Amino acid sequence: MGAPLMVVPAPPTNGKSAGNRILQTIPQKESELLLPKLEFMRLRIHQILHEPGEPVKSVFFVDKGLVSIVNLQSDGKSVEVGLMGRGGFVGLPVVDGFRSSPNRAVAQAEGTVYRMDTEALQQLLPRCPVLERQLHRFGQQVTMQAMQIAACNRLHEVDERLARWLLMSVDALGSNELPLTQELLGQMLGTRRSSVSVAAGMLHKAGVIAYTRGNVTVTDRAKLEEAACECYATIQNQQRRWEEETQ
Repeated sequence: MGAPLMVVPAPPTNGKSAGNRILQTIPQKESELLLPKLEFMRLRIHQILHEPGEPVKSVFFVDKGLVSIVNLQSDGKSVEVGLMGRGGFVGLPVVDGFRSSPNRAVAQAEGTVYRMDTEALQQLLPRCPVLERQLHRFGQQVTMQAMQIAACNRLHEVDERLARWLLMSVDALGSNELPLTQELLGQMLGTRRSSVSVAAGMLHKAGVIAYTRGNVTVTDRAKLEEAACECYATIQNQQRRWEEETQ
């Protein structure tokens, strides 16, 4: 599993875990039950939060950072099936009473999370109906995203998929600078590093991105959106539609 998470002083909350959108939505009564159970922890790059098939001992409300949900194959190959940043939640299977995760959850950028014991969350959910509803809604967003990414990986070219992934990443991280290598991008997109190198080179030549070893910077967002396949807009539009329906 990687190095353990490091507990750090939590930021001022005024009774709320202000860095996570899910926790922001719950009423004061539920916050008072939940906050004493949360630990504010630093997330290291490449930190593994869950491994497939292993017991989920903790769940995580993401405060800042970038977390990938990765499907692993028996031959060692991998592909990303989900991506989340601030406002995300890692540990959805336990919300429905399951004890293990089918995928790996790994940090792709440094950040911070609110950690909670799985058992504590399961005990509190019956007393926190708003939190439970928000977690189920977030689960629907993750499922929708995973289905769209699956179609994207099958139907679209590497350069379009790379542009889509970069857009999703800068949105989730809240920064145009991403600490990524071409090898890691290949793993996330489920393709060869050489293919990612060619695609990244095309975007760089077009003035869309700049990259150095271990770092990618989006320099022209508008052009990046033009280069991406339709999947990015599809995901964004559906999330916006659901937000409007629940207001």
